[in-house]
Amino acid sequence: MAVLTVDVTSEDIHYPLKIEKGLLNHLAEEIKSVYKNKKIAIVTDAHVQALYGERVVEQLEAAGYELTVIVLEPGEQSKSLENLQHIFSELIAFGLSRSDLMLALGGGVIGDLAGFAAASYLRGIAFVQIPTTLLAQVDSSVGGKVAIDLPEGKNLVGAFYHPKLVLIDPNVLETLSDSTFNDGMAEVIKYGCIHDHDFFEQLKQYQSRAEVMAEIESVIADCCTIKRDLVQSDERDTSERMLLNFGHTIGHAIEAYYRYEKYTHGQAISIGMVAMNRLTEALGISAEGSTEIIETILKQYALPTELAEAADYQKILPLIKNDKKNIENALFIVVLDAIGKSRTMAAPVDFFAPLLKGNEV
Repeated sequence: MAVLTVDVTSEDIHYPLKIEKGLLNHLAEEIKSVYKNKKIAIVTDAHVQALYGERVVEQLEAAGYELTVIVLEPGEQSKSLENLQHIFSELIAFGLSRSDLMLALGGGVIGDLAGFAAASYLRGIAFVQIPTTLLAQVDSSVGGKVAIDLPEGKNLVGAFYHPKLVLIDPNVLETLSDSTFNDGMAEVIKYGCIHDHDFFEQLKQYQSRAEVMAEIESVIADCCTIKRDLVQSDERDTSERMLLNFGHTIGHAIEAYYRYEKYTHGQAISIGMVAMNRLTEALGISAEGSTEIIETILKQYALPTELAEAADYQKILPLIKNDKKNIENALFIVVLDAIGKSRTMAAPVDFFAPLLKGNEV
């Protein structure tokens, strides 16, 4: 088992992140290591519930826990105020107290939504992240960002609120569709882009999903280590942690414009990384030829690299002003000096204007 510890010393926050194939089969034992009371509320979605719900419930009930299971519809649309209120109502009906526990069993949507519910309910209760998608395992379950979406943009209402424990079982990835697996690979590739050229080169060598899965524990651990280190140095996302947002400024605007329906998160971030690097390469900020290299590896994992309708940028770009990194009229963007070496820079919102020319920046 790989065990990473997240230590945010300024906030006195310390919790383990465990990665091991088959870990879901030992869930009750792991929960007992961090929780001594009896009531647990499980938040999941209908798809995950059908795959793993019975196994999780049987284990926890056998260990003596009293449970309620809150099942939501899959998809980004579930990260809503309506579902947040629904969760609160279910927790109150169950009688969950401040000394009890919530489990977030699912992908990034469930982790973000349940995490924000945990941060808000009774001014904060303990929760555990059990991510079931590659994207959630390498990114959203780590670092304590929890949120819901608004019609005006993604993750605009949220908190910094860390779990007591993150349990990552790579075996659950076997049930993902190829498109959902590749969705997570966009975030995996991002880590290579921003921080580790050797890791980026390693990802280029894999020729199939099976080859990635053969090394998946190491791949997840490498991503989580990079994120853990950035979170520890900048928990509140004001400097180094911003590097994790490479491609996200454009990607989040794309997601919001299409109401989280046309492009998944990974697909939008894939398009965003290429568009951003194309802009910075044209300005001589990023290395010559780097956009083509990034585009090639994303296509290797069947990810889109440009908008199907480039004319939509006319309506997408105004949404960038709602980005959380828009501070005092300067938008902090993430740029690559080279693959594996990134930094932030302040740019006016009209920095993105060349995208109005379409995919031919």
